[in-house]
Amino acid sequence: MSRLSRGFFIVLEGIDGAGKTTLAKMLIDEFKSRGMQAVYTYEPTDSLIVRAVKGEYAPYRDAFVDALAFALDRLIHVKSLILPMLEKGVSVVSDRYFYSSVAYQSAMGAPYEWVMEVNKHAFKPDLAIYLDIPPDLAITRRKGLSSRFPEFEEVEFLSKVRQYYKRMVSEGLLIEVDATREIQTVYMEVLEKVKSSQGVKLV
Repeated sequence: MSRLSRGFFIVLEGIDGAGKTTLAKMLIDEFKSRGMQAVYTYEPTDSLIVRAVKGEYAPYRDAFVDALAFALDRLIHVKSLILPMLEKGVSVVSDRYFYSSVAYQSAMGAPYEWVMEVNKHAFKPDLAIYLDIPPDLAITRRKGLSSRFPEFEEVEFLSKVRQYYKRMVSEGLLIEVDATREIQTVYMEVLEKVKSSQGVKLV
């Protein structure tokens, strides 16, 4: 993997249980093994904004509050971490990005087009991959594990989330990968997507 004047920004999307975190960290290891600096991050972050929405302002939470709060959290995340890292030549692998907000807040009831509008100026990644998995399998995989947003861990709701992710795939915003397979198989496909994308070169 050749060094870049600017780092490479990869986003992994999907419902919890799709393998995002594991795959993101495998990619980080791959980048580092090839002499390239890389960092892992995730959204929503643990910012004051997110903590306030989940805490003091929880009684007022709805799809619109979440969409706007997470968009602000994202903007600060981009300015404080993502762009500075990329400008230093460090690649960034993010576990979720604005696509999550579009999928989840649309599933919560906000108009898809409105959530898209809120996020239309978000900094665009070099590669955004959607890891597809049926909600029932995802929940089975995560049985016994804690969740930062347990209110979303319900099959009917996650089925709606999946539909919105699929819509973004159909609109060319995300590249879909079947995440129901063994993790190493999924990883090899993800790695091939990285190899074939512009901005990073594996040699």
